[in-house]
Amino acid sequence: MSNMTHDVIIIGSGPAGLTAGIYTARAGFRTLIIEGPLPGGQLMLTTNVENWPGQKSILGPDLMMGVREHAQQSGCEFLSGSVMRVNFSSREHELYCENNKKLECKSVIIATGSSPKKLLCPGENVYWGKGVSVCATCDAPFYKDKDVIVVGGGNSAVTEAEHLSRFARRVTIVHIGDKLTATDLIKEKVLRSNKIFIIYNSTVSEIKGDGQRVKSVTIKNIKNAKEESRETAGVFVAIGFAPNTEIFKDFLLYDKFGYLAIQEKTQTSTQGIFAAGDVVDYKYRQAIAASGMGCMAALDCQRYLSKSI
Repeated sequence: MSNMTHDVIIIGSGPAGLTAGIYTARAGFRTLIIEGPLPGGQLMLTTNVENWPGQKSILGPDLMMGVREHAQQSGCEFLSGSVMRVNFSSREHELYCENNKKLECKSVIIATGSSPKKLLCPGENVYWGKGVSVCATCDAPFYKDKDVIVVGGGNSAVTEAEHLSRFARRVTIVHIGDKLTATDLIKEKVLRSNKIFIIYNSTVSEIKGDGQRVKSVTIKNIKNAKEESRETAGVFVAIGFAPNTEIFKDFLLYDKFGYLAIQEKTQTSTQGIFAAGDVVDYKYRQAIAASGMGCMAALDCQRYLSKSI
């Protein structure tokens, strides 16, 4: 990797970040992609992707490795690791990575995506990765013929529940509302399933285990405060996502949901800083939408760089 100031640094290597890199690098701008804690983004945690144009069915990791290879062949440089803090107060934007490594660039495209929200209940952190999960496609095979809990009622929750039902003996959805909020067609399959059951107006208030694995949960009814204990081998948390924006809070504006605010097209509140993908999009949340927005951010960035040269 060159030590020279880059024309553009892209933070994140999911569909938005990699697509942006393909466009800026092909346009002749020196481009560095900082891969982040999950190189390739959340598609690396999925199995078959069946809604990517031109691919009737492809494994998520295979798709993202192909996009990464495309970005690399286009001229992108890559840096493993994460950005720990930034300084966008001067014309030469500064990024500080792990080990306090300092990078400077003329422009930035933020494609840091979002992360699953947590329940923040007792036992969740203790058993994270020991029965508490956010990825059924990753972990469902471990729960063959066992009982599991899914917390949530949106699209993520019903998708998790349906996939788990292919392995688990019984899947119980615990939802804080009085009806599912999911709009995905999988919702109807879930409601018809004889392996999936739903507890409404409730939440998981505690997760218990033997120190090694999850053994049970406490389910609390939010209307009458009654609690019940239920044995389970696993808890899948599917209550939404939070944008990964913490390191930008002192330099960029946010919208009312905590996502980066876009002033015009993909331009953030600071000149030369652009954003794309799930870090700004709480509505569509699709890989192809993130990729398209990555293209938009790259084109906006190119125009900015061309004017500033």
